[in-house]
Amino acid sequence: MFEARAKPIVSALAGLALVPLAACGEADPPAPERQVDPAVLAAINDPILVDPDLSRQNEANAALTGGIDGALPLENRTPRAVEAARDEAMALVGGREAMMELPPVEETGEPAPLAARLSLTQRAVLAGAGEQCAKQAERGFIWAARMPEVFPLYPRAAAQDAAGNDSPACALRAAVFRTPVPLAEVLAFYHTRARAAGYTSRRSERGEEQVLQGTRGGAAFAVYAHTDGEGATAVDLVAWQSPPAAARPVRRP
Repeated sequence: MFEARAKPIVSALAGLALVPLAACGEADPPAPERQVDPAVLAAINDPILVDPDLSRQNEANAALTGGIDGALPLENRTPRAVEAARDEAMALVGGREAMMELPPVEETGEPAPLAARLSLTQRAVLAGAGEQCAKQAERGFIWAARMPEVFPLYPRAAAQDAAGNDSPACALRAAVFRTPVPLAEVLAFYHTRARAAGYTSRRSERGEEQVLQGTRGGAAFAVYAHTDGEGATAVDLVAWQSPPAAARPVRRP
């Protein structure tokens, strides 16, 4: 469980399931070189990132289960990087023709409470995961790699925080990230992924935030997104799964 947002890092997780596109063209100036911590590089290359089940086998790689400050370059906002992220998002939904239009806003409401905007635990509670489910969340960037296949981090996004649990009563995944891709495109990506997987998907406005939420049986997701002061899209992504009623333990009086 945790109550404070981590300082931003670039997600090393973006390369887990996607091979970065080869750089081409000369429209963008080269990014300045920075020294990368060898310990972080070792952790990135360890099986921990390609096999989440091994996440606890080597606590020497604890950089992936805690905060990292200044170890990796900042997020790439160049036009070339934005186009690459878009291309990868299109591929994940089955092509440009498969990308759905956003549904209209169904309702508007008050902004999320400050606690939910500052704490990913409280954001999960606000989304509907429940206090008990959120209380069991463990903080660590490895949980961003364990997001459900339907709801991955947006391609090439910069992860800032993540948490989750594998409780039999409620499997929770939550992540905070930023991307230079415009908000409407990011929401359209998650709407398309949700609908293609059989989830409902509805859109609302809560203050400055756009909210996308839906369910499928005992599974649910919520996307809270807004454009920040630097023009990037800031997202809190939450997904959880409750077991079928038949599988839930019966409480004896």
